[in-house]
Amino acid sequence: MEGKFQISDTTNLLRKIKDFTRSIVEDLAEGKSPEISINRFRNYCNDPEADCFCSSDEPKGREILTLRKTSQTYRIDMLLRVLLIVQQLLQENRHGSKRDIYYMHPSAFKAQSVVDRAIADICILFKCSRYNLNVVSVGNGLVMGWLKFREAGRKFDCLSSLNTAFPVPVLVEEVEDVVSLADYILVVEKETVFQRLANDMFCKTNRCIVVTGRGYPDVSTRRFLRLLMEKLQIPVHCLVDCDPYGFEILATYRFGSMQMAYDIESLRAPEMKWLGAFPSDSEIYGVPQQCLLPLTEEDKKRTEAMLLRCYLKREMPQWRLELETMLKRGVKFEIEALSVHSLSFLSEVYIPSKIRSESLPVTNLI
Repeated sequence: MEGKFQISDTTNLLRKIKDFTRSIVEDLAEGKSPEISINRFRNYCNDPEADCFCSSDEPKGREILTLRKTSQTYRIDMLLRVLLIVQQLLQENRHGSKRDIYYMHPSAFKAQSVVDRAIADICILFKCSRYNLNVVSVGNGLVMGWLKFREAGRKFDCLSSLNTAFPVPVLVEEVEDVVSLADYILVVEKETVFQRLANDMFCKTNRCIVVTGRGYPDVSTRRFLRLLMEKLQIPVHCLVDCDPYGFEILATYRFGSMQMAYDIESLRAPEMKWLGAFPSDSEIYGVPQQCLLPLTEEDKKRTEAMLLRCYLKREMPQWRLELETMLKRGVKFEIEALSVHSLSFLSEVYIPSKIRSESLPVTNLI
């Protein structure tokens, strides 16, 4: 994590962990209940009319954990268990995933979410990122195109094979020597679309970098995208399904996730543009009626909830209009539905035309 959360000195972090645990032990030895103050963060609220400051990365309140509350005893216990494991990783200069940590004490942790919460609490307490704790994600993302870089001494030369998928690096903070001749970055929601573009030799005819998180993006993919944006200073476009899940993925890339709001500055892509697919695209590009699926009740509830997010009205009112249009029409469709005209329609017509226009369509609200 960059900025105020960055702790690159492992020795300093280990000292802070030692001081923290010592204070816990001293309180217990004196018969006092330790109190752990944890700041709370959010990247949006559900009141579009509110005069909020959700866009700020400052804390939005705090929570006090104490052994005097039975409901918090287990949470403190798990936080300390995970902190002990983190301390061991740092001392031995090893890395582990959240899943690795869970399987060290599965009967105690009971669920992966318990470990996830403890790690988030630790990051907030020590003002650092998961990377600083030597806790890494199991990379799921892919990248191809006009790019080469090094990660922890390993060379990634996408330029040598433009339409070959390379894994997104896990140790993003150790990426260096980034070189690119790309004009823009294209983020696609799904691996199937990524492979379609690879098969069509998209990066050979379009000087770009293509990234996919293969669905909901993991931390490594989001952090890598942010790094590319900072290093290359080129436009970033996102292509997702025209459904609530696709929009959620788009919003996660652009605004960050609530779960990791404390680390939002290193994980969001604030300049990302929504390339499609828009509700109006079904008419503009002649998507057959049989490819338009009715929104389920769950889809409608999810969409209505997203419309309440303050950042849409404040920062992206046009995105909000598109979401309202989808809800009003009551249908959704996948990106692949645009290929009804030809297998290469996405790579040869749709994406190039969208990139050229670099603007949202005028939505015909019906």
